[in-house]
Amino acid sequence: MTPVQHPPIYLFTDGAAAGNPGPGGYGAILRCGSLEKEMSEGFRLTTNNRMELLSVIKGLEAIRWTGAEVHVVSDSSYVVKAINEGWLPAWRAKGFKKVKNPDLWMRILPLLEKHNVSFHWIKGHAGHPENERCDALAVEARMRENLPPDEAYEEMQETNTLI
Repeated sequence: MTPVQHPPIYLFTDGAAAGNPGPGGYGAILRCGSLEKEMSEGFRLTTNNRMELLSVIKGLEAIRWTGAEVHVVSDSSYVVKAINEGWLPAWRAKGFKKVKNPDLWMRILPLLEKHNVSFHWIKGHAGHPENERCDALAVEARMRENLPPDEAYEEMQETNTLI
C-alpha cells in the first residue's frame, strides 16, 4: 500500500507580551493546501520570547500525522536562529543549563524529530499578511479577561530559576 502523500504545511507564528514580562499571547496559522486553521491563547504573565516559541510548538502539535513537511515562518530571530544556527543541539548537549525557556525548548525537540521542519525568518510588522494576522491573534489573546498562568514561567520566577 502506497503511503498517503500530504502537501507541505506552512506554519505562520507570532508572540506578544505587554511589559515583557506581562500578559502575553501567541497566534498561529496552519495552512495545508486549501485548509487553514488559526490558533491563539493568552497567559497572565509571560514573555514575548516564550510566546514566540509556544506559537511554533502549538502549531506543530496540531499536525495530525508524522513526517509532515513543515515550513515555519516567524519574525522571531530568537526562535529561527536557535534552529538554523545550531544553538538548540548545543543547548541540548549541555542539558539546557543557563538557557532561557528550557521547558519549551525540551518540548519542541520531539516535534522537530517527528516532522521535516524548516524555519524561515521574516521581518515583523512589515506588511506580511499572515504575520500581521498572527500578531493580531497574539495581541487579542493577551488582552482577554481571566488569563490562565504560564505555569512553568511563574514557577521559574517564584523559585528564582529564570536565566
